[in-house]
Amino acid sequence: MVSELARILEAILFVTEEPIPLTDLAQVTEEPKTRVEETLRSLATELEDSGRGLVLREVGGGWRMYTHPDAAPYVERYVMSVQQPRLTQAALETLAIVAYKQPVTRQQIASIRGVDSDGVIRTLQTRGLVEEVGQDPGPGQAVLYGTSTRFQERLGLRTLDDLPKIAHLLPAESVANELEP
Repeated sequence: MVSELARILEAILFVTEEPIPLTDLAQVTEEPKTRVEETLRSLATELEDSGRGLVLREVGGGWRMYTHPDAAPYVERYVMSVQQPRLTQAALETLAIVAYKQPVTRQQIASIRGVDSDGVIRTLQTRGLVEEVGQDPGPGQAVLYGTSTRFQERLGLRTLDDLPKIAHLLPAESVANELEP
């Protein structure tokens, strides 16, 4: 039997488009965070064990409902007509730079990529994957960019620490120094 708190949390999570932090859910339900978290974990297990079309995940600093991965081909088929086009190679490169080097300026991104990336950054901002996170204290006070919670959500990351490690993919420092102009 579903508790009243589980019913309330499920209803709230059903209508949201962004992960909701545990503290927000505790505040709106006027319940202790520990009880809300316990109920969320129980609800996630119940959804999975019952073979439902939804799953509950903790991602991007909060909780959100998703369609079950087994239903993905059917959901994709249904929404194909409204799906956004895939990211270009330039957008993927820029997004990777922002994700691993953040906070980072446009100039730093251009320096790493070797080309101007202003248009790509605007596209990533429009899609909600990159956002302004501050200003560089140096001369000119350039805007600093970082990834958004939507980025974390799309990649299924709880935190940025969950990003795949890339050190083993990079050249040794001596080789990297030779490649620099």
